[in-house]
Amino acid sequence: MIRSFFNQANSSKSEQAPELSRRRFLRAGLGACAALALPMAASTAHAAIRRPFEKKLSFLNLHTGERTQAVFWANGRYIPEGMRAINHVLRDHRTGDRRSIDPDLFDLLYLLQHRLGTRQEFHVISAYRSPATNAKLAEQSGGVAKNSMHTHGKAIDIRLPGRKLSDIRSAAMSLQAGGVGYYPSSNFVHLDTGNFRYW
Repeated sequence: MIRSFFNQANSSKSEQAPELSRRRFLRAGLGACAALALPMAASTAHAAIRRPFEKKLSFLNLHTGERTQAVFWANGRYIPEGMRAINHVLRDHRTGDRRSIDPDLFDLLYLLQHRLGTRQEFHVISAYRSPATNAKLAEQSGGVAKNSMHTHGKAIDIRLPGRKLSDIRSAAMSLQAGGVGYYPSSNFVHLDTGNFRYW
């Protein structure tokens, strides 16, 4: 009886052998496909994580003491409310004149923030300047361009608390986007959205 049980078991095993090997083959094939798909899925997921859902910047205007923290970009578009909040803080503090700041400047600052690995607020020395303000400053200093990019809302002078000015300059230059001016005696770095250059 025991022998007949083993004989039945062996015969059923031999009958099942093709089915088992077919299953093993399918499992192996699926496993290989999954192994190949995982790096692609992982890289896609990683890219999705890295792709920012929203872009946010924080500023402190050192002349007015005003602060803002605003989302200026989300879901693939610029956010008018966030940009207005930033434009208000970056206005000409001498005259109160305001101009829409170039969105490329916000993107540049956002990239700089990530290059430095920080979310600190930017301390703003100068952003938008009215033509009248710029003309007065140009009379007082030879370092102010008559047709400054500040008058077009395309430039900003900043520093970051606790960060070396030289590190900010190096990070900005590594982006190779826009102008980078280094003013250690006045403790700020100038950024603009013109052609890549530095001084």
